[in-house]
Amino acid sequence: MTSFVAAAVQLRTGRDIAANVETACDIIREAARSGANYIQTPEMTHLLEASKASLMEKIRPEEEDLGVRSFSALARDLGIYLHIGSLAIKASEAAVANRAFLFAPDGSILARYDKIHMFDVDLPNGESWRESATYRPGRQSAVVDLPWLKLGMAVCYDVRFPAIFRAQAKAGAQMLSAPAAFTRQTGMAHWHVLQRARAIENGAFLVSAAQGGKHEDGRETYGHSIIVAPWGEIIAERDNDEPGFTLAEIDPAKVAEARGRIPAIANEQEFELATVTAPVEALT
Repeated sequence: MTSFVAAAVQLRTGRDIAANVETACDIIREAARSGANYIQTPEMTHLLEASKASLMEKIRPEEEDLGVRSFSALARDLGIYLHIGSLAIKASEAAVANRAFLFAPDGSILARYDKIHMFDVDLPNGESWRESATYRPGRQSAVVDLPWLKLGMAVCYDVRFPAIFRAQAKAGAQMLSAPAAFTRQTGMAHWHVLQRARAIENGAFLVSAAQGGKHEDGRETYGHSIIVAPWGEIIAERDNDEPGFTLAEIDPAKVAEARGRIPAIANEQEFELATVTAPVEALT
């Protein structure tokens, strides 16, 4: 297996789909000119819209979506594997899919993945998010054969659920992904440790393109698009929240090396969980 160059594109997506697609395409072209064979963009690449009513007005079903058409053509024109971290796709008149796409160099859709875990949280700074009120969760993970290795697909909040990544690694994934729109608050606390943990525990590369900065709909995201090696070292990072990209060489041999040193996947055992209740008298 030969090495290849991966790029993580950082965006500050706004409320105008056409403008966002144009900006993303410009940065993707620049990354391709810099030698990237596989390019990943963040979650919600072509629209960040907090208002459900406005979101539903702007988005379209997959077959009518401007982003799907544009990114398919761009992958074909550049001859690259283009991983669009996710797009808001109309799944029905009442539901939205947070859907990732992997386009092949001929422009065809090689794989899709709908985000499984919904970000329903109340943060200490007063931010409150209820993705499940708008988005329909996915039910199926995805592992895709690329020419160099196998890629596992996930999105943003999924990174807090290790079982997805373990299942992908056990299915042969050597590179994992978690393109994101992490809030600034959670990103400052947990972004780097979560990315490194998922890479280390699975002995896999992890590529996570990110949204960054203050967006038109009022939210603020952390940025810091990142590429982590199987031993846990950060090999590329856009160390800010500004749009752009970061590059790293991906050598699949590093996966076998890391898994040989710490064979956690091979050593994993099935187990039963016992629950024990202390007698009441022990508490007196």
